[in-house]
Amino acid sequence: MAAMAARCLVLFSSASLGLGRASSRLAVSSASSSGLLPRAALAFRGRSSFAATAVAMGKAGTADAEADAGMDAVQRRLMFEDECILVDEQDNVIGHESKYNCHLMEKIDSGHALHRAFSVFLFNSKYELLLQQRSTTKVTFPLVWTNTCCSHPLYRESELVEENCEGVRNAAQRKLFDELGIQAEDLPVDQFIPLGKMLYKAPSDGKWGEHELDYLLFMVRDVKLNPNPEEVSEVKYVNRDELKQLLKKADAGEGGIKLSPWFRLVVDNFLMGWWDHVEQGTLKEAADMKTIHKL
Repeated sequence: MAAMAARCLVLFSSASLGLGRASSRLAVSSASSSGLLPRAALAFRGRSSFAATAVAMGKAGTADAEADAGMDAVQRRLMFEDECILVDEQDNVIGHESKYNCHLMEKIDSGHALHRAFSVFLFNSKYELLLQQRSTTKVTFPLVWTNTCCSHPLYRESELVEENCEGVRNAAQRKLFDELGIQAEDLPVDQFIPLGKMLYKAPSDGKWGEHELDYLLFMVRDVKLNPNPEEVSEVKYVNRDELKQLLKKADAGEGGIKLSPWFRLVVDNFLMGWWDHVEQGTLKEAADMKTIHKL
């Protein structure tokens, strides 16, 4: 009976979530919107559920989970259920590990947490770059501004495919829907252009950090946005000059603006040159997927 009740709860919650997504759509044309989406509009689309919390609590039987009792339920569930792809510094797959363990600084410092990641840079037809501010509930780097979407391919068949970076592209399509509500048909997998790879390490706070081999994916496409407030606090499109102003504010500590370390590395090392290719329609000419840039 308990098992049946739990199954019914999950089914009911899943249906509720689907209805909530449909009824709370906030559609924004990338060709007409270049300002901030208000927090109130984003908050309208919350997707926390009792079922998600229950699943997370079920995963929280370990001492590590108990130590993180204050973690947001959705983020905790993702931390324990998502399995990242472990790689060596040549990007060879060597295993898998939970998202939780991959982001513990003690694991990172021990050299056992390097995992595959991706960073998407999505431009509209005006060649403006879509940025997001990570939500306050994110475990690593909350409330920092960053590129369009940053996440991980998971240790599953569809996201392990290495030919033409297909697995990473599949993961990017999945996460752009999860975080920004962009429908899959608006983001054809074959339209993601992988431009390069970088390997970096960055602490978030005393406990958490990143150690990633990051695939940098670009696309030019107008899309409709429906941001998920459990992942994203705000979004905005910027042109080059607006991005430069944002960088100056971050460097000066103005308004508490912070940038993610991976985004700053891309900005400082690659972005402005690649932006030229965005505007000229020659992105594929800039691609170099053989070199792993250690930054």
